[in-house]
Amino acid sequence: MNLQLAAKALKKAFGYDDFRPLQAEIIQAVFQQHDVLVLMPTGGGKSICYQIPAITLDGIAVVVSPLIALMKDQVEGLNANGIPAAFLNSAQSIAQSREVEEALINGYLKLLYVSPEKLVSQGFQPLLKRLKISLFAIDEAHCISSWGHDFRPEYTQLRFLKQQFPQVPLMALTATADRLTRKDILDQLGIEQAEQFVASFDRPNISLEVRPGQRRIEQIIAYIKERPGQSGIIYCLARKTCETIAEKLNAAGFQASYYHAELSPARRNQVQEDFINDRIPIVCATIAFGMGIDKSNVRFVIHYNLPRNVEGYYQELGRAGRDGLPAEALLFFSYADVQTYRDMIEQSESSDEQKALRVAKLNRMFQVAEAPVCRRRTILNYFNEPFDRNCGNCDVCRRPPRHFDGTMAVQKALSALLRTGERAGMQLLVDVLRGSRRRDILENGFHEIKTYGAGKEYSFEEWTFLLSQMLHQGYLEIAYDSHSHLRVTEIGKAVLFEGKKVQLALPAEQEPNSSRGRSPRNIPDANPPGHDAQLFDQLVAMRRQLAQNLGVPPYIIFSDATLKGMAEKLPLSEIELLRISGVGERKLQEYGAAFLQLIQRYVSESGIQTPIPAPPVKDVASEKAPAYQTSVQLFLEGFSIHEIAEQRGLAPDTIQGHLLKAYQAGAEFPILELVRAETLDLIIGALPLFPKPRKLKPIYEHFEGRFTYDEIRWALAIAERNGAG
Repeated sequence: MNLQLAAKALKKAFGYDDFRPLQAEIIQAVFQQHDVLVLMPTGGGKSICYQIPAITLDGIAVVVSPLIALMKDQVEGLNANGIPAAFLNSAQSIAQSREVEEALINGYLKLLYVSPEKLVSQGFQPLLKRLKISLFAIDEAHCISSWGHDFRPEYTQLRFLKQQFPQVPLMALTATADRLTRKDILDQLGIEQAEQFVASFDRPNISLEVRPGQRRIEQIIAYIKERPGQSGIIYCLARKTCETIAEKLNAAGFQASYYHAELSPARRNQVQEDFINDRIPIVCATIAFGMGIDKSNVRFVIHYNLPRNVEGYYQELGRAGRDGLPAEALLFFSYADVQTYRDMIEQSESSDEQKALRVAKLNRMFQVAEAPVCRRRTILNYFNEPFDRNCGNCDVCRRPPRHFDGTMAVQKALSALLRTGERAGMQLLVDVLRGSRRRDILENGFHEIKTYGAGKEYSFEEWTFLLSQMLHQGYLEIAYDSHSHLRVTEIGKAVLFEGKKVQLALPAEQEPNSSRGRSPRNIPDANPPGHDAQLFDQLVAMRRQLAQNLGVPPYIIFSDATLKGMAEKLPLSEIELLRISGVGERKLQEYGAAFLQLIQRYVSESGIQTPIPAPPVKDVASEKAPAYQTSVQLFLEGFSIHEIAEQRGLAPDTIQGHLLKAYQAGAEFPILELVRAETLDLIIGALPLFPKPRKLKPIYEHFEGRFTYDEIRWALAIAERNGAG
């Protein structure tokens, strides 16, 4: 089995021309009968790693998943692409289960999704032994480890797979696992020698933002108003909070529902179905919601409460922007959340070792939220992924903090705290500094202290930001054993009484007339330039109608990214439509005619001049013109670089060179089929760091090999052509 066959299956079944990073290497390892551990972020393409081997190898792949929602979602998507798949779980009737089992025995299926409980049950074991199994895939593999953030005891029984089926490759997949958890996964499954593939955790299309936790409801309402029609998830710690937020959003004119464990299974299923079918755009939910749901057009994820750990936070925010288009993650942060989690950990029945681990992970999440440094940089370094630059797509990078001599501010805060007898939490202390007339201040006589109202020069949010840094730098501490009041530390007393100097930061000046400085023009646009917005809306409407007729979620038909590709490239024939990323052969047969008819009608009625191939390019350097013309023409006809290279008996690098030089000579063709837009943006954005004439190697080393030399060449060519070179 070779990767060329895998690449053809990728294009035929899923409509993608190229594998994402590490996918090809993982698939090759499975072809070589190796066990593998795959660590990829949510939305990074884990499913393809086992789905391609499943449809290309003889036999059936068994996928273990703890989530009924994931099973149903994945099976619907596979069937829509013409891949026979099914699932077995406790939600099915006896008749439904028997139907699936008969299909298994008769060899009609290529993938079977099954829960761990079903897999280890005595009744399922005889059936498992009758099957010709090509691969075992253990999804959400972190659940097997007690060191993970979502331990599930039933996963610990899966070790039998390698014992009873030693020749079948086993793939463990997870989105979040530190080194200790990864080692435990391998030990628990008995695959200590497995190859490990750790993909980049970076999701550059997701904008990250942290805000203080005051007036959250008001902030959320303003936030959603600026994003009309967008789909999002709001995660909450408490079930009652889910209901309250949904109620207030509906009262404000939005469509929202809530999801938590106390709802009946039928109700939870209905909310989930309404969400994935775009009938309800916003769901307020506890953290279980969204796991395994491959809804590609979630544009924002809001954390109403601080998550318990960085792993959970990054997994949950990764449910936004799975289509690769711009998305947002907003986190609200308060010390009350930290105390709530500490109490829950302390009251749990876990061992002292487990409690210590959970507190340590909570503290790291606390640091991510409060540190005034690049969010992405902090998170990626947590996952042991070197990231030594600012991302440019988080609140800290967009609004860099202003550093100043904060000694006076620290002295005011510490003095006020001591004068309250250290009987104030953060919010009360801020109100004292700002001269609030709230009842408890007056009842406790805090309005009579010398420093009452001494900090009016800073807003409530600015004082919260400053106090967070005082905590982080050790001038204050939280007395968890005394109602979470603040205390002055010995280092803090040195500032107050010995004149020790302190450097603090303030957020950059905020823009007016927007919720916390975010004007609508700064909202990440899920509609990239170059596509026709009116046509896109019509394509979305057609997709919705087709989905309703077929009883499937809209994104099962085509993702937003695929529709935007249609709106941008205006395909008018089946060949051209097949070139759009996400359009495979089965979907072309099922839906192609309807979408082509709509695009053709729109082009005709709008009088749009469709792109035509560029004229033959002139000879450049020593290359002969016919070589360019032939390669460019084949590319415009829909052949991939590898297919052109095979036809012409040349190396793929040579074909890349043909296209690059043709572009430099003035030819026009869809570059984004060769290089991802975000890759080009990142490289071109870094070019001012390098002196002219720019050389490839320094740029390559700057990105630590993250981008290929070909990608860098394309970025340089585009920058030069656009006058930025």
